[in-house]
Amino acid sequence: MIDKSLIFDTVSRAIANTDAFIVDVKVSPDNRIEVLIDSQTGVDIDTCVAITRAIEADFDRDTEDYDLEVGSAGLTAPYTVKQQYEKNIGNDVTVITRDGRKLRGVLTEVGEGEWPDFKFVLTVTEKMKVEGKKRPELVERPIELTPAMVKSAVTDIDFK
Repeated sequence: MIDKSLIFDTVSRAIANTDAFIVDVKVSPDNRIEVLIDSQTGVDIDTCVAITRAIEADFDRDTEDYDLEVGSAGLTAPYTVKQQYEKNIGNDVTVITRDGRKLRGVLTEVGEGEWPDFKFVLTVTEKMKVEGKKRPELVERPIELTPAMVKSAVTDIDFK
């Protein structure tokens, strides 16, 4: 079986001078390699081809055969690295917390630190009773979370 860390190192070198980042690298026991990448500006086919060529240059198929798939993490992929949170600042996001709450709001801030120790702020709009008002009003409320508190976070796509 091909070592996942060696694939990770090869991909890291291939994207070193770009804004691309690794979302996930999977290697199955039957040597099926899946590399998911993303970037602040989007992933194009040329980036995927460059990564594929780098892996094929470092890993000889005659020595150990493998299947290789390199692609974008996709718009609806759950966030698994800090860069995905940073990329989606200002976008609508749905977060499912570990305690079962479903929060929809705008990702407004991503703090310092590394995965999973950084904090991020999701600003949600809720109907709340405001003092001095008869009816509940829509109020924006920031909620500070960490990835450890989150079961999944995904970008909301609105086709309006």
